[in-house]
Amino acid sequence: MDGLKNSLGRRLNESVQLKLSFTLSLAILALAIVAGAFSFLSALGEAHELQDDVLRQVAHLVDRQHLLPAEPGAATEFKQGDEDARVIVQGLGDGATSRLSVDEGGALPLPATLPDGLHTLEVGGETFRVLVKTTRAGERIAVAQESGFRNEIARDGALRTVMPFLILVPILLLIVADLVRKMFRPIAALSREIDQRAEQDLHPIEDRHLPAEVRPFAVAINRLLARVGQAMESQRRFVADAAHELRSPLTALSLQAERLADAEMSAAARDRLAVLRQGIERGRNLLDQLLTLARAQAVAASPTSPVSVQHVFRRVLEDLLPLAEAKHIDIGVEGTQDARVWVSELDLTAVVKNLVDNAIRYTPAGGRADLSVSVAQGHAVLRIQDSGPGIPAQERDRVFDPFYRTLGNGQLGSGLGLSIVRTIADRIGAEIRLDFADEAKQAGLCVTLRIPLAGPLPPA
Repeated sequence: MDGLKNSLGRRLNESVQLKLSFTLSLAILALAIVAGAFSFLSALGEAHELQDDVLRQVAHLVDRQHLLPAEPGAATEFKQGDEDARVIVQGLGDGATSRLSVDEGGALPLPATLPDGLHTLEVGGETFRVLVKTTRAGERIAVAQESGFRNEIARDGALRTVMPFLILVPILLLIVADLVRKMFRPIAALSREIDQRAEQDLHPIEDRHLPAEVRPFAVAINRLLARVGQAMESQRRFVADAAHELRSPLTALSLQAERLADAEMSAAARDRLAVLRQGIERGRNLLDQLLTLARAQAVAASPTSPVSVQHVFRRVLEDLLPLAEAKHIDIGVEGTQDARVWVSELDLTAVVKNLVDNAIRYTPAGGRADLSVSVAQGHAVLRIQDSGPGIPAQERDRVFDPFYRTLGNGQLGSGLGLSIVRTIADRIGAEIRLDFADEAKQAGLCVTLRIPLAGPLPPA
């Protein structure tokens, strides 16, 4: 029991909505109980007063009409239910000479010394409400009725008065709980909106629809988002500026190395020069990738028109075909199916180019790389697969980290290609998956990219 109380208390302290609903429900229940008890007692008192007025009116009628009470001992037959509801009118003291019981129609054995007024007496094991009155003729009469019947009628009337409370209070509690839940719905929607945002989505929160009590919190979040956006923009600008500034000296070094290659030198010096040129080329590629990553992390404008996937495939193959031919790799597009996607052409080109570049670099000479696109469930499904070594399943999450490279591949690279692909994919709402191209041999890499469709195109 103590554990239940502690759990309930902890939940109340943690949830403002639950605390508000619980407090309001307790207040409503307390007020309903007090109001119901007051209404019940008031209705019960008024019912008894009304029944006493009935006795007074009967006594007044007997006095005014000079009616004579029934002879004591006269046999009377009562229908079912009349016995409790009857009003007994008799002369005071007549019950002493009656041989019949009250239930058989006899008079009540009331003492003749009772004063005028209302009395509650117990006669023969039953309680009666008795009114004693002295008529204008000087006779004293008693008008009586069983208290049990009177109390039953009074309770029924009082319960009918309280019945609306019993029906409406549970409904009111449900309405209060629903209203409290609806009042907190904007806060829940705000939390879902923030939770579903991408890392780069730092636009301000719309606070016009929020309650006034929550609006300062939303304003504070907007200021924090603005500061985070400025910090990220500064970081991207620094990376882009640094990469841009380093391109000029590296280009100059590359030109000097090319001129130096034309000079006469020993075989050992020429080998060292080849290593130097290889390092310079790797540095240039790294700077290009850093610039691409900085652009990918920047907030891009929304596309104004859909992009053809086949068109992007052709542009990428035109740029990378010399690299594939140098390694004798059979590269091309499978099928004629095309699809249009609501993506910036530069973003889609960067994604496909990095994926195709990786496929060419990691596929052995004489291998194969294929590009294809299909339409499924409202998405354009892009596949780039190669006959290279593939990526082990345990490393498929790590390869998207910046500068991470699989050990033992022996290929030159910066480790930023897949990081750029993941960054752009997250921004455009695409899903990316890595698999083996040949599951049986656990070889080759198949990269699948699912992008929402703008609308299918007819076959080329």
